[in-house]
Amino acid sequence: MRIVAGRHRGRKLEAPPGGTTRPTADRVRQALFDMLWHAPWAGRACIEDAAVLDAFAGTGALGLEALSRGAASADFLERDRVALAVLRANIAACREEARSRIWPGDAVRPARAPRACGMLFLDPPYGQELVPKALAALGKAGWIAPAALVCAEIGVEEGLDLPGYAVLAERAHGAARLVCLRLADTA
Repeated sequence: MRIVAGRHRGRKLEAPPGGTTRPTADRVRQALFDMLWHAPWAGRACIEDAAVLDAFAGTGALGLEALSRGAASADFLERDRVALAVLRANIAACREEARSRIWPGDAVRPARAPRACGMLFLDPPYGQELVPKALAALGKAGWIAPAALVCAEIGVEEGLDLPGYAVLAERAHGAARLVCLRLADTA
């Protein structure tokens, strides 16, 4: 697994052993960032200089990809101890400690946010309907800026019922489905 583009292009990322953490595949990350980069509802400005939250961070691949492509900062939310150690190592390997903050904890019970983020990546375990729960909890904790762009990776067969959010785009990639959304009153 590697960073696909930007300043850290080609940088190898580690992944925890076993099947507890399912990192987003390089090709899926490439497809997501290509979609964001070229969409009329997103574009380069949605990533460049953005405050990013990588919830269910695992290896940190999504947040580190955003930093590589020009995001100003990334907060990483992860609860698994083994994944946290790998996440710290990946941030150090990219020399992004100054622009990164790790929050050990659960995305469905997050700590109070130090600031709201304009770009959120959610890549929870498939089949547990965690995206709606996490968005509700992250919103209450102050992590979501009013016009934030949310990118979720869910299983291709999973439903996604999110009242109050407008779906901007959906794409299937093998077992994964990428869904980009925004609060309905700001879409």
